[in-house]
This record gives sequence, C-alpha cells and structure tokens, in this order.
Amino acid sequence: MSAPADATAARDVAVRARRTAWRRTALGLAVPAGLLLAWQLAARAGAIDTLLFPPPSRIAVRLWDLAASGELGTHTAATLRRLLPGYALGSVTGALAGFVMGVSRTAEAAFGPLFSALYAVPKIATLPLLLLIFGLTETPKVLSVAITVFFVLQINTAAGVRQIDPRLLESARSYGASGLRLLRFVLLPGALPGVLTGLRTAAGLGVVVVVAVEFVASDSGLGYLIWNSWTLFQPDRMYVGLVAVAVLGALFSAAVTLAGRRAMPWRSDGRRWPGRRD
Repeated sequence: MSAPADATAARDVAVRARRTAWRRTALGLAVPAGLLLAWQLAARAGAIDTLLFPPPSRIAVRLWDLAASGELGTHTAATLRRLLPGYALGSVTGALAGFVMGVSRTAEAAFGPLFSALYAVPKIATLPLLLLIFGLTETPKVLSVAITVFFVLQINTAAGVRQIDPRLLESARSYGASGLRLLRFVLLPGALPGVLTGLRTAAGLGVVVVVAVEFVASDSGLGYLIWNSWTLFQPDRMYVGLVAVAVLGALFSAAVTLAGRRAMPWRSDGRRWPGRRD
C-alpha cells in the first residue's frame, strides 16, 4: 500500500474514532438527562411522592445552597482526605504483594490461602476492629479504604504477572536479560494491564467504602452528610449527598482511567478489539 493510501486510511480511522467517541458521549448524556426530565415531569404531575422523591429542580436549588455556603465543599474535602491516602497506601502495598506472589511460587503457596480467606471478609466488617485499635480517629477510615484497595490490587497484579507470555521471558533470557533488566523490560510492562485494571476497579470500591465508613464513624464527609440528612428527614439534602458521591466516583474513576491510557497509549489508540461492536 502506498504512502498516500496509508495516510488516507489512518485519517479514516481517526475520523471514525472521533465519531464513535462523540456518539457515546451524546448517548451517555442523553440517558440521564431523559431520566431527570421524566422525574421532574412526574413530580409536577403528582405521580410520585415529592416528599420522598423531591423534583430535580428542588435538589439543584439545595445543591447550590450547600455549595454556596461551603458545607458541600467541606464534606467533600473530608471524604477526599480519607479516600486518597487510603487508595494510595492500598495500591502500592497491594501491587507489591501481588507482584511478589505472581513471580514467586513460594510466596503464592505461603500467602495465597490466607489472602483468599481474608478476601471473602467484607472489608467494612473490619471497621469495628480498627476502631477498637485506633479509636475514633482518621486512621480507621483511611485503613478501611486501604484494606479494600489492597486486595483488589493484589489479585489483579498477581494475575497480570501470571499472564505474561512465557515465550517473552525465554526470549529475554536468551538475550542475557536477568535481574533488574528482566524486571524493567518484561515483568513490569507485562503486569501493567493487570495493575491498571485493579486501579480502575479499586477506585469505585474505595469511594463506596469511605462513604459507608462515614455513615457510622464520622462527623464530616459525604457519607455523614447523607446519613445526617436521613436522620433529620431532609430528603433534598440527602439527594445532594448522593449526587456528590456519584460525581466524585465518576471523576475519580475517570482520572484513574486517563492515567492508565497515558501509561499504556497502545491500548487506547482507537483500534477495535476482536468481536467488539460500536
């Protein structure tokens, strides 16, 4: 194929990729917009109980009030102060543990059964123990997130290491690669897809856990905002908290996904995967 033909084909691929991205974005915005419109119309028509399901317009007004007063920002900042350190701690330790267990059969045999048993325990169930050990401080909330993220990263990183093609390892060793060179050029790049999958999964789970912890062991944060609003029977304020959590989770997951695309640009170049339909 000639150079002009290659350039034309590349442009066609880029144009199709942009059109697909715009179509997905439009669809992703149209569905929630339609649901909100239906909710608003149903509330105005009296088809739903507005005491339990206040119309979106009322929720938007309350959101503006909480944002303008600084209360929403204060609660969001409190949640982030627990989420981000816990996420970072769990990600680093989980990835390291998963990598070691992926490359070492001895480590897998020693710690695999223990981690499998602990993984089945709901992580929020460790909160009473953490409160007993550390008291009513920020540490139990951060550690609850870290423990959740740890197991997600450990499992995905170990799986990523094990899925490295043995032929790549043999080829690298045949060229004299060993030790740090093998780690840098084969093992780490090969495990990266598993690590990034774990990071994306853990982002959403981290938000879920930190909000749940704030229900029962906090006097600030978005979880506290939701729980306190329920206690005071203020549904519109409660919905503001739910919206804030949803936005936080979406933005956090999007940030992790974007970082993953930058780390692995060859996985986001617009190529279609086999069997995938757009």
